[in-house]
Amino acid sequence: MAYLPTPQQLRYLVMLAETGHFGRAASACAVSQSTLSAGILALERALDAQILDRAAAKHPVFTPLGLELVAKARSALSALSDVAETADAARAPMSGPLRLGIIPTIGPFLLPRLMPALRERYKALRLFLREDQTERLLDQLDAGQLDILILAHPCACGEAEVLNVARDDFLVALPPGHVLASREAIPLADLASEQFLLLEDGHCLRDQVLSVCGTSLAREREQRFAATSLHTLIQMVAGGLGVTLVPRLAVDAGLAAGTDVEIRRLEGAEGWRSLGLAWRAGSPRSGEYRTLAPLVAEACSQNGIGPD
Repeated sequence: MAYLPTPQQLRYLVMLAETGHFGRAASACAVSQSTLSAGILALERALDAQILDRAAAKHPVFTPLGLELVAKARSALSALSDVAETADAARAPMSGPLRLGIIPTIGPFLLPRLMPALRERYKALRLFLREDQTERLLDQLDAGQLDILILAHPCACGEAEVLNVARDDFLVALPPGHVLASREAIPLADLASEQFLLLEDGHCLRDQVLSVCGTSLAREREQRFAATSLHTLIQMVAGGLGVTLVPRLAVDAGLAAGTDVEIRRLEGAEGWRSLGLAWRAGSPRSGEYRTLAPLVAEACSQNGIGPD
């Protein structure tokens, strides 16, 4: 009979690949570094396969076969997680731990309204939050480390099941006293000569805004400045460094409060993002996750944004 790795060995393998460091991987697995190293060595011997290139530098370097095994290990751990989820769902829907991932351009503005509603509706639910950029959250979802995500679309969601719940319009943010601030709504074309500010690479909001703007606004000019968060972005606008588009969700939650930034409607452009949920396709808790959509939609409506 073929050797079957233990779930613990698979966790060691995946965590080492994700952290790139034996000590951090061991800490994440709540074991000593020697225990983790011994576990991976035992796995190599049992499989008669070289997972790590031990002739390489001090940090772990995976062999091509090792990288393939890491991918298989992620899938196996996800399948094992589904077994437990199936039992949990049958016993008591929307109870126990729920690992929720959310992106930084949604979390600070939606969670203050969503969290009380979740606590009130699902008193037996234990919620764990992870804020990160879209790509990393999707990787963690695929690896079974997260259960459900709140994302902004369009984005490359891979094989995840997606349910859009609200439309979040983009608004124009202008420096104090800007000449365009005399208008209630600003056509996109009128921003073409402005210094356009964006979030740094990795934020899906950057790509969504660029998709709205096209190449007419932000080819070389947008590379001069990039912000790490929406709060930094709005401060850059307040400082007169340029203009940008910001989501209504953030504005209605007070993003520009305490600044002199002028907020105006965007005219004549299909400028919005869709807020929605995403979970692993085929998850046994899909039905439960869908019941969260009305709560998310209600929290969004309290921030001034309506159905998608």
